[in-house]
Amino acid sequence: MNYIAEMRKYIGNETLLTVGCGIIIEENEQILLQHRIDEDNWCIPGGIMEIGETFEETARRESLEETGLTISDIELFGIYSGEKCFVQYPNGDKTFSVQIIFKSKQFTGDLKQKDVESREHRFFRKTELPANLNPRQKSFIIDWAEERKYPIIK
Repeated sequence: MNYIAEMRKYIGNETLLTVGCGIIIEENEQILLQHRIDEDNWCIPGGIMEIGETFEETARRESLEETGLTISDIELFGIYSGEKCFVQYPNGDKTFSVQIIFKSKQFTGDLKQKDVESREHRFFRKTELPANLNPRQKSFIIDWAEERKYPIIK
């Protein structure tokens, strides 16, 4: 069952509460970002939790789907909520998503560049982050770059 599609039958475009899980993947003090096709911005791999999944399972599944990488040894980076977690999509759908963010330096697999959601994946240094970061993810990407203590609850 596609939870979001099923709920949209009942609530239409009204605000749907979701849980998003993502992973900050690090290599050589750089962060892996994906260039999204739909919003033309950069973000970390991640997505919406499915019914019955744990936070970690969601983050690992989404990372594998989007990057081709299998992630191990993850740790909690932060939990994010608040006004920046609201979004209205071009079709009118509205969501509010609590974000559970993990971090890992351990992964295997071949990094894929393109898929249905992204144009490319690239590692960035803390001082060379792209200007067009996803507005809903910018705070935790900046927290990573500024080496704030973890976990952060906002």
